[in-house]
Amino acid sequence: MSSNLLEDTVTERYLSNFANLRVLDLSFNSLTFNLSSDWIPPFQLEAVQLSHCYLGPRFPNWIQTQNSLELLDISFAGISDAVPHWLWNMSSLTNLVLSHNDISGTIPNLPSGLIPRELIDLSSNKFSGPIPLFLFHSRNLKLSKNMFIGSIFHLCTIPKGFIIEVLDLSDNQLEGELPSCWMNISGLAVLDLANNKFSGEISLTLGSLDQLKILHLRNNNFIGELPSTLGNCSRLITLDVGGNKLTGNIPAWIGTNLTNLTVLSLRFNEFDGIMPSTICHLTNIHVLDLSGNNISGRISRCLNNFTALVEKNGLIEDAGHLEYGLFDSLFELYVNNAIVQWKGQDSEYKTLGLLKGIDLSGNKLVGTIPQEISDLRGLVFLNLSRNHLTGNIISNIDQMETLECLDLSRNQLSGEIPSSLAHLNFLSVLNLSYNNLTGKIPLGTQLQSFNSYAYIGNTQLCGKPLVECPRDISNGSTTDHREGNIFEENDGIHDNNCGVKSPFWKQESVDYHSNNLLA
Repeated sequence: MSSNLLEDTVTERYLSNFANLRVLDLSFNSLTFNLSSDWIPPFQLEAVQLSHCYLGPRFPNWIQTQNSLELLDISFAGISDAVPHWLWNMSSLTNLVLSHNDISGTIPNLPSGLIPRELIDLSSNKFSGPIPLFLFHSRNLKLSKNMFIGSIFHLCTIPKGFIIEVLDLSDNQLEGELPSCWMNISGLAVLDLANNKFSGEISLTLGSLDQLKILHLRNNNFIGELPSTLGNCSRLITLDVGGNKLTGNIPAWIGTNLTNLTVLSLRFNEFDGIMPSTICHLTNIHVLDLSGNNISGRISRCLNNFTALVEKNGLIEDAGHLEYGLFDSLFELYVNNAIVQWKGQDSEYKTLGLLKGIDLSGNKLVGTIPQEISDLRGLVFLNLSRNHLTGNIISNIDQMETLECLDLSRNQLSGEIPSSLAHLNFLSVLNLSYNNLTGKIPLGTQLQSFNSYAYIGNTQLCGKPLVECPRDISNGSTTDHREGNIFEENDGIHDNNCGVKSPFWKQESVDYHSNNLLA
């Protein structure tokens, strides 16, 4: 009876006559369970699915009477308690989902000889302490958004050939270097270690994960160069190593070996050198983020080889949403994500099929903006700010019909703003500030709707919303110089950047765990 509009308080009386019940699924309703702590049910269940029902604040004690239980999903259940010790010893339990509660405490270091689990999802709780070895004996392990500490060298004690498909340890306080035994873990499709305190160089043995599709290492303290062995992971669709201290040139093998990439994020590292021409071989790319590095040279003219960005309506067919069927339900094992940042603002997006953009900001790029960029008709955001770009804004920019965010600020662009820019009907965020633009801002409801901060720092620019141009001032008219282009540079505090407004594609989706429900 899942996914309805049921509202009630469930007591023992409701369940007293179901002696033959094997599967109880009331998930995604507005039900409150009020069961006494010493209640002994008349049934022996194989599956309990009560996600989004209120069972808290105590952990439901009657679960321990179920000797044949294989699946327990009590996510989003309002539980703010420690997990009782008996739960970890339930030998029949192979699928355990406790995510999105307020569960605290440490997990006991039980013997690793327990029956391997298919799925353990403890994400979005307050578990602490080190991760015990027996948890790694899970085909799919999700521990993100907790307070786990210590290293993950337990991985090296897993028997060779043990299959792990999803390992999500993101958003914890894990530290130390990565183990060098990844060749022992076959079948890994998702490895998410983002937002921890890992350090040292990225392990060469990660390249042995030939089934890997998603690799998130962002926001750690990794150093050194990207290991060339990652070029062996030809199935990768997402490679995110942003927010580390990685150095060296952007490897040419990214474009030649990882041609299935849809998301490539190298942002906020210390990469230098020029953009390799092979990067244009990434015809499936949806998000290319190289911002906040020391990349020099010109912007590659071959970016129009990005077929997925040339197409206006092309979506990512496989964005990394992994599902797992059990008891006629679908569990989302992992929902892929991407971080897009402008000027210190991070936004996480899970609807990657709608996210298309290029961010090359905060580098040392020179030369003109390639005319070929206008061929990227499916582009939703483009950020080239804080470089040393010169020349004019491309004249046929209106070909990028779906553009919602454009940031060209803090370059040395010159000439007039092309009138075609006023034809971008979906443009909701614009920043052209601190360039050498001249002339009159083209008329049109689109460009006049932005406030003056989008244009400041261009001393020869005039027209609404700045001061009127001299030839447009009629006899007897006055000008309100408070709206004029007379602001002092303020290090971007008032920059109208991509992140001030939130069009539909920038709103974070909610991952409702069950029945493939994403809103």
